[in-house]
Amino acid sequence: MAALSQYIPHDYQRYCINRLLADEALGLFLDMGLGKTVITLTAINDLKYNRFAVRRCLVVAPKKVAEATWSNEAAKWQHLQHLRIIPVLGDQRKRIRALNTPGDIWVINRDNVAWLVEYYRNAWPFDMVVLDELSSFKNHQAKRFKVLTWVRPHIKRIVGLTGTPAPNGLLDLWAQINLLDQGQRLEKNITGYRTKYFEKNYSGFGYMAKPGADDVIQRKIADICISMKAEDYLELPDCITNVIPVVLDDKAQKQYKQMEKELLLEIDDDTEITATSAAVLTGKLLQLCNGALYDGDRNVHRIHDCKIEAFLELIEQLNGKPALVFYSYQHDLARIHKALEKSGLRVRELKTPQDQLDWNAGKVDILLAHPASAAYGLNLQDGGNHVVWFGLTWSLELYEQANGRLYRQGQKQKVILHHLVVQGGADEDVMAALESKATTQDRLLEALKVRIRDAKQDC
Repeated sequence: MAALSQYIPHDYQRYCINRLLADEALGLFLDMGLGKTVITLTAINDLKYNRFAVRRCLVVAPKKVAEATWSNEAAKWQHLQHLRIIPVLGDQRKRIRALNTPGDIWVINRDNVAWLVEYYRNAWPFDMVVLDELSSFKNHQAKRFKVLTWVRPHIKRIVGLTGTPAPNGLLDLWAQINLLDQGQRLEKNITGYRTKYFEKNYSGFGYMAKPGADDVIQRKIADICISMKAEDYLELPDCITNVIPVVLDDKAQKQYKQMEKELLLEIDDDTEITATSAAVLTGKLLQLCNGALYDGDRNVHRIHDCKIEAFLELIEQLNGKPALVFYSYQHDLARIHKALEKSGLRVRELKTPQDQLDWNAGKVDILLAHPASAAYGLNLQDGGNHVVWFGLTWSLELYEQANGRLYRQGQKQKVILHHLVVQGGADEDVMAALESKATTQDRLLEALKVRIRDAKQDC
């Protein structure tokens, strides 16, 4: 079992914690990787157990975040060990049982917020609510926004977490800020907000901000929002690692374990595991983590979409910021393309020098690349600062070289490396090896031997 870490907050994290303790409504607009979750958990812990200011806290999050991120974050830190975090997930029966389980923090998928409000009606029990990914409440006509406004008067403390808002998202700010302050700063309704700060586009469709509206809006909400970009904080390393846990659903977990067991048991007791066989076997297990598997005839068999769902939530949380996405297999590439079809994002596969030029010119939102084809010589640092590892590579050299496309001289922002890691899967072995910068091959051989031993014991 890994040793627990002692949390020593950076200065900006300490500032955010203190504001959460002092303010009953606060928006934390922090770039991913700056520690929004541990900041919030630390404040909740203090508010409940030191100040007795809250009793029950609800976290509303995207589905994949609700499944693992909050529990995993609390489990990492010494000072948060006693916090009881209860996921409110699954069918209605499971959700009701979870709500009646003693705890400190209940974490629910945002798609079930309407059900939750209806379930409690006038007996709303949560005096503190954290909206993890506040930007998913930007639509004032969505049911999830409306139902929260109904119970908002019963919520004593509210926190909105999201990345730094994109400049073109001013119109979307109204609903988000309204949940925090109930209409005090940006007008009581969307019509008043639009009339005051926007005018119709020349085409007659949509709205554009009036001159100077951006500055006025920012000043109005400055006291209730903390907006921080990663590059503003010099005490941070130039490159930040962000591990995003992916939990397989029950069906996918069963399929994964069965296929993993069959693959591992193909190795006989007296067969020496070589680096070559380890690479082949690990490759298959990593394919399983990603969600699909090639058979002997190169036909693709889809196993699950859990990592794809986590990927889409991550892209949403980037709030329009461009991302360089590394995939491992052609079936990854095909499934990512399909998942992004209706996103409205400008998606490009890195193939030609023109793709590189367009990325650096800000004409590409999602640039898809294989680490082997993007590992050397390409300068992509002008196009963005977010790297997403959809599929992990067991080659430390390829991993570092691929990250070096953005994390290199000339990069003006902090580079954030996001890794989608399936819990309990081969992803964890690879991530541990990459983080330790150990001889990856040796680590994987050891990890495989452990998995094979466990598979044999389960027979």
